[in-house]
Amino acid sequence: MHAQVTGKYAKVNGLNMYYEIHGDGYPLVLIHGGGSTLETTFGRILPALARTNKVIAVEMQAHGHTSDIDRAMTFEQDADDIAELLRHLNVAKANIFGFSNGASTTLYVALRHPQLVNKIIVASTMYNKAGAFSGFWDMMNQATFEGMPQPYKEAFLRINPDKDALYAMYKRDVTRMQNFKDIPQQDIASIAAPALVVCGNQDVVTVEHAVAMFRTMKNAQLAVFPGGHGDYIGEFATLKPDQSNNTIALPVIEKFLSGQ
Repeated sequence: MHAQVTGKYAKVNGLNMYYEIHGDGYPLVLIHGGGSTLETTFGRILPALARTNKVIAVEMQAHGHTSDIDRAMTFEQDADDIAELLRHLNVAKANIFGFSNGASTTLYVALRHPQLVNKIIVASTMYNKAGAFSGFWDMMNQATFEGMPQPYKEAFLRINPDKDALYAMYKRDVTRMQNFKDIPQQDIASIAAPALVVCGNQDVVTVEHAVAMFRTMKNAQLAVFPGGHGDYIGEFATLKPDQSNNTIALPVIEKFLSGQ
């Protein structure tokens, strides 16, 4: 879907960050998941979102078109990069939609740069380690490059054929998750922006944790859909062969963004 799109680059905090702009309307930033590109996370819903929003779809440090640089890769740094990109684009306020690791970044954008945030959508993420399904952290500590989803590898290599860069990105993401830091509950409670918390009922995050996040935030809504990690938006790596166009969350997301 992005073959005819010419993305742009912006210098943000020393990073040459890739972004694409689609559509017109209120600004909506899309932040992909770990190991992903903007296409593998949002490719199936981006055209619909661009019909009513000015979509700013980014690729974060070391992912897709955005090359790595010699600095730590943290959710806090990613949040600061998003904030700097918005300033670069002269966007005073935006809606932020993050999936998985991108949703962790979204939480930090809301915490570190609340003046830039209108609404947030946090999909398939947790704010503390206890929010993951049983065995997730053991699995993460034993992660192997061979176990990285093949659609992520293929998407990266289509953009950048450097296999060493792909492996370095994988190691960056795994290391970050292995050193995951809890966000204090009082910080989550301090988020004032309207929020939509989204997950699948067989997700990485437990439904119970999604409910807890929804109840902790001041002004939140909750949506739980059947399926796993990103099935509900048609995420490329988790969508089953018989779910070629499963974007059941789209109407809920569009309604939340429209303010109805």
